[in-house]
Amino acid sequence: MERRPVLIGIHTGGVWVAERLHKRLGLEEPLGTLDISFYRDDFSQVGIHPQVKTSHLPISLDGRHIILVDDVLHTGRTIRAAMNEIFDFARPASIALAVLIVRDGRELPVQPDIVGAAVALKPRQHIKLTGPNPLGIKILEKTE
Repeated sequence: MERRPVLIGIHTGGVWVAERLHKRLGLEEPLGTLDISFYRDDFSQVGIHPQVKTSHLPISLDGRHIILVDDVLHTGRTIRAAMNEIFDFARPASIALAVLIVRDGRELPVQPDIVGAAVALKPRQHIKLTGPNPLGIKILEKTE
């Protein structure tokens, strides 16, 4: 029996994008969500993020094709953490990565399969998805 792919969004912006994709594509499989806070490699440095959300994977992911959705791909560390969490739950058949925005600054060899737009930012700039209703994109200056 052929199984349909499972869409999983990464909190917070990736969930917003995944919710929109799930609705527009009319997918029947339930939407999954991941909070990768405890899987981050900088967790001991930054501590618990004040808005930790729960992960929700409503169906078994064993042998399933997954489309992992995030808002902005920058260093690749969020995607690495998300895959670590997924593999703690199951062994999927495959994982495709869809991102709304890809930007410069990759630190890990992570490349998206589906990209909404690519941007190059100036030093000290970062990009932020706002939402969820309406969804928007802001380019901000770091003030450190």
